[in-house]
Amino acid sequence: MSTYQKILVAIDLTEEAPQVLNKAVEVSKAHGAQLMLVHVVEPVGYAYGGDIPMDLTELQDQLDKAAKDQLAQYGDKYGVSKENQVVTVGRPESEIHRLSKEQNADLVIVGSHGRKGFQLLLGSTANGVLHGTVCDVLAVRIQ
Repeated sequence: MSTYQKILVAIDLTEEAPQVLNKAVEVSKAHGAQLMLVHVVEPVGYAYGGDIPMDLTELQDQLDKAAKDQLAQYGDKYGVSKENQVVTVGRPESEIHRLSKEQNADLVIVGSHGRKGFQLLLGSTANGVLHGTVCDVLAVRIQ
């Protein structure tokens, strides 16, 4: 039996996502594991500190739909079925931790920019995922 059965791949839907996905596909093929693609949309209110007295629901819905459409394109390209594509709203680290537990993932794969110095002190999503995930984490260095 292989070490990894279910791999959760957290991508940010930028032009760098294929670097992470290509590595994830390699690992999944080597282990005969199932891939699950995840994208976390941060709540619109976060960007404004929650101080804007307006309903941001429509904007949030548009962002969610755009993310689902884009994730579906990656799913089609990399052979990941619709039921294994998840778009969720929240803090990326928290949502990835939650989903990895809920889905009984054996491995979480995230992209990392390999920040150094001051940027590293501020933290990154990859670092946040590493601390608190109950399974292995592979941080793919983004070139």
